[in-house]
Amino acid sequence: MSFGLQPNVEPRLTYGGYLNVEQLLQLQTLLSEPSQHDETLFVIIHQVYELWFKQLLHELDSIVTLLRGDAVLEAHRLLRRCIEIQRVLINQIAVLETMTPMDFLAFRDHLLPASGFQSWQFRELEFLSGLKQPRLLRFFETNPTATAALEQRLAAPTLGEAFFALLTRHQFPAPLGPEHHDQRVDALRQLYESPEKHYGLFLLAEGLIEYDEMFALWRLRHVKMVERMIGSKPGTGGSEGVGYLKATVEARFFPELGEAGARGSRQRGG
Repeated sequence: MSFGLQPNVEPRLTYGGYLNVEQLLQLQTLLSEPSQHDETLFVIIHQVYELWFKQLLHELDSIVTLLRGDAVLEAHRLLRRCIEIQRVLINQIAVLETMTPMDFLAFRDHLLPASGFQSWQFRELEFLSGLKQPRLLRFFETNPTATAALEQRLAAPTLGEAFFALLTRHQFPAPLGPEHHDQRVDALRQLYESPEKHYGLFLLAEGLIEYDEMFALWRLRHVKMVERMIGSKPGTGGSEGVGYLKATVEARFFPELGEAGARGSRQRGG
């Protein structure tokens, strides 16, 4: 006789349970009063950006590990994934641009002093990709989580460092450090002179160039969108707004790759 007791049965996994959809849909907290229609779009777009940033960091960390283990083709495969994610980041701006400047200004003041400048995952991406700027840590002094993450990135090898160490192990000496910049450029030039002999390394180099270019395109598209939305106004976090963003467009993670092509062209008389 069971006396009405039911055996312990694990609840069946559901789509919503696995993805925590119920909790996810509660995370879009709006600040405008009265509520502004486009604030929901603004919040969701930026939350999605943060999720993609998390995925990019996950992939890039794996790529660095793979490069250190000489798994060139697998690293290249994941790098291609990163590039496709970057395309999504760029295309999301088109969705945000369906919001007019007046729509944005209707709730912009409620965001003060929050700013995209305070996205520590974006800074992690920059640091990991090769653009380490310790001075930026001061903007996260009140956030121990962000500070710890960024300090860890500053101390860890970058994607570029892992790549050049890989080249060195494959008979293309590319020592690290600013004093060896020209040696790294020469190593890349030698690789590009005979790509068929080291095709995996060549594909990886080409992927890094595209990754760098896609990041620059995202910055540029973002600048044009912000310029359209706020003109010459300062950013919500007190930054220079469009002026600051324009100054970042020319930043490159792997300048040696571009220089190697230019130097090779000059030496061939091109």
